[in-house]
Amino acid sequence: MCDQLMLEPFVARREWTADGIPVLTAELSLPQPVGESGQAIRRLDRYYQLYARSYLRYCERWIFPQSAEAYRLALETSAPLPQDSARLSYHVTCNGGGILSLYTESTETCGGHTERRRRGDTWDLLTGYPVPLSACFPRKSPWRKTLLRQSEAEIERQERAGVARYYEGWRRLLRRNFNSDHFYLSETELFWFWQMFTLAPSAEGIPVFAMSYGEDDCFFPGIRDKIET
Repeated sequence: MCDQLMLEPFVARREWTADGIPVLTAELSLPQPVGESGQAIRRLDRYYQLYARSYLRYCERWIFPQSAEAYRLALETSAPLPQDSARLSYHVTCNGGGILSLYTESTETCGGHTERRRRGDTWDLLTGYPVPLSACFPRKSPWRKTLLRQSEAEIERQERAGVARYYEGWRRLLRRNFNSDHFYLSETELFWFWQMFTLAPSAEGIPVFAMSYGEDDCFFPGIRDKIET
């Protein structure tokens, strides 16, 4: 069993031009397993190589046309030429106990507006397959209700303290936009999140919530006997 995985960044950069003028630059950094072999490790490596190619293709097909159009409009109106950018990076939050957990985050600036999107990945290093959020709770546990209840309590606390402001009707949005893939782990806590703009204005960024292992029956999924029983 691979208890921990050695990683190094896989880095790539692309630039797209209009009339020979750079209008969009994309940079990415994604994890690449090193010093290990086996089917599970190769599966993770293929996944992130495909992720890298998919992200660059997304930039070319969706962001670049917008950047090129903004460039042409700037020429027509004598406005400053756009300098759009897209950046994809990763942050490892747990690498041990047979579990690799991390999140990737894209930051895209287009037309003067910036948007961030986050994606959580948690892997079983024995199999190379994703670990579901439900694996952090006992079987038949109402884990979705637990996480929504915890999120509601934290939002109420933040608004009472005046440290954050959410949209009206955030309770409805909380349930409607809940995604069980949006989570990652540390060695001591479970983190789950909603995307930017789904619950609150852009000033609040990406709403992230946390729960310590041992709270509401939450546990670290690397404890295999708890998963399998």
